[in-house]
Amino acid sequence: MKLYTYFRSSAAYRVRIALNLKGLDYEALPVHLLRNGGEQLTDAYRAINPSALLPTLDDDGAVIGQSLAIIEYLEETRPQVPLLPVDPADRARVRALALTVAADTHPLGNLRVLKYLKHDLNLSEEVKLEWQRHWLRIGMATLETMLSGDARTGLYCHGDTPTLADCCLVPQVFGAQRFGVDLAPYPTVTRIHDACAGLPAFHQAQPSQQPDTE
Repeated sequence: MKLYTYFRSSAAYRVRIALNLKGLDYEALPVHLLRNGGEQLTDAYRAINPSALLPTLDDDGAVIGQSLAIIEYLEETRPQVPLLPVDPADRARVRALALTVAADTHPLGNLRVLKYLKHDLNLSEEVKLEWQRHWLRIGMATLETMLSGDARTGLYCHGDTPTLADCCLVPQVFGAQRFGVDLAPYPTVTRIHDACAGLPAFHQAQPSQQPDTE
C-alpha cells in the first residue's frame, strides 16, 4: 500500500491517522506542494491523480483520491478496526462532523485557493491570511456547537473511541494553530484534540513525524 502525501497536507494527515488507527503498514511517497512550483502539478503526478491534489492511495493497483473516499475504502476493505459506528444515525453524525471539516472548511483555505487569492486577485498577504483565519474560525465554531450540544460526544467526537470525525478534527486544529487562530472559544474541540494527541496513531501521523518534514 502506497500513500502519496505531504507532511503539512491536512487531507493527507487525515488518511495517515486512519491508516495508523487501523494498524495498516504503508509506504509514504512524498509529493512536495511548493518545490519547483508544486510537484503535484507535474505530468507524472497528474497521471496518478488528475485532480493534482493530495493524498492519493495506491492499494495494489486500486488508486483512490480524496481523503474521505480513501478512509471509507479502508473502512470497507479493512473493517477490523472500525472508524464508523454501527447505528445508521450515529454513522451519519460522524460523517457530518467529518464533512464540516473536509467539505465546508478546509477547501476554502487550501493551497490552490490561497494561491489564486494572492497571485490572480492580487490580495495582500495580510488579507489572504485574514481570509484563511475567518473560515477557520467559522469551521471551529460550527464543530464546537455540534460537539458540545450533543450527548453522544464523549472522550472523542463520538463516544470514547476515535472515529472518522477525529481523523478530520485533529488536522483542522493543527491548521488553525499554524495560522494563529485563538482556540479559547472552542473548549470542546480543544479537549478532543488533546485527547487524540495522546494516542500513538495520532502522534505518528503528525507533520513533525513525517519523513519529508521540514
